[in-house]
Amino acid sequence: MTMDIYLVGGAVRDKLLDLPIRDKDWVVVGSTATAMQEQGYLQVGKDFPVFLHPETKQEYALARTERKVGAGYLGFEFDASESVTLEQDLMRRDLTINAIAEADDGEIIDPYNGRQDIEDRVLRHVSPAFAEDPLRVLRVAKFSARFATLGFRVAPETLSLMRDIVNSGEIESLVRERIWQETEQAMGSAAPDVYIRVLRDCGALKLLLPEVDRLFGVPQPPKHHPEVDTGLHTLLSLQQAAKLSDDPVVRYATLVHDVGKGITDKAKWPSHFDHEQLGLPLLLDINKRLHVPNQYSRLAALVCEHHTKQHRILELRPATLLKLIEALDGFRRPERVQKFLLACEADARGRTGLEQRDYPQSAYLTTVLNELSQLDVGSLLKEAKPENPQEFVSQSRLKLLGDIVARLNPSASTN
Repeated sequence: MTMDIYLVGGAVRDKLLDLPIRDKDWVVVGSTATAMQEQGYLQVGKDFPVFLHPETKQEYALARTERKVGAGYLGFEFDASESVTLEQDLMRRDLTINAIAEADDGEIIDPYNGRQDIEDRVLRHVSPAFAEDPLRVLRVAKFSARFATLGFRVAPETLSLMRDIVNSGEIESLVRERIWQETEQAMGSAAPDVYIRVLRDCGALKLLLPEVDRLFGVPQPPKHHPEVDTGLHTLLSLQQAAKLSDDPVVRYATLVHDVGKGITDKAKWPSHFDHEQLGLPLLLDINKRLHVPNQYSRLAALVCEHHTKQHRILELRPATLLKLIEALDGFRRPERVQKFLLACEADARGRTGLEQRDYPQSAYLTTVLNELSQLDVGSLLKEAKPENPQEFVSQSRLKLLGDIVARLNPSASTN
């Protein structure tokens, strides 16, 4: 049997979309693991035969079929024998736009009309077997976020299958690390808010991020939030975060900054007293459940706890302002302060009709921190030799800060 090699998946899809090709994946038809190794390919796949090209190190996988035999996205048996056809291999893929192959002569093999769905901007499942893999719920949501700016939407029948997966309970079999991996990638996409929208549309958000799902339907004061709904505000803020920064850490912090509003006293709605502190234990729950990396969890906690203080920073007295800077670890980590400010600005702009509002609070804190950081703490300590160095440094900074605030913002220094 003749061995044939085809370019498949994302590389073909992105080529048809005139997008940059990130990685190239290949499928090999009519070969075996032994034959591949004899030609110098290095086998790396454990669950199914995947090989690295001896020179390019690109991935080459034997064409395979899969059969559902157990729960979860790992509950499959694979057949990678040399009799498996290209069409059979493409059928097991998730979406039609990912089930297109290209031969070495440039011929496009498209048995499931992926090119038409690319033209129509539709994310559509290849076959009913889509419903056997719960991971595909997150993948479709991620692709929706990645291609939203190109006009792609989820086909109604695919969204229906996603709901079936959620209702079956299969999605609960996903491992935490994989949920976070898909979420992190979505936060770095063109439209991270669409990832959350799609997960909510199919019912998965209440299982994966119930703290965020709970925000929808929670009212806020129209005076400050013309959009009223806290869930909608979260999505609008995430849109603004995507415009302000391509850093997924900033975007994630924006996503979860208001989770405390979901558990404030309903009798006092639309007021949400102390929602900043109420949100912190919820973030710990998310961290534990999804194994959120420290750089994400730390910034998220800081934004959750201090974002309203940052909004009012022009009203803060020097002592309160210094406490905020110290809480942000601003003297040692000024780069973290800048990420904090981006998330806070996204929150301020994530309100209907206020998307273009100015946010002078960012420039104010940046200027204050820059000037305060000019204080030569080492020389002061060497000269004064205080009994309590930490208190001495704080008092020295506070004195200088009083002068800075008096010059930049006189009204705050007298409040």
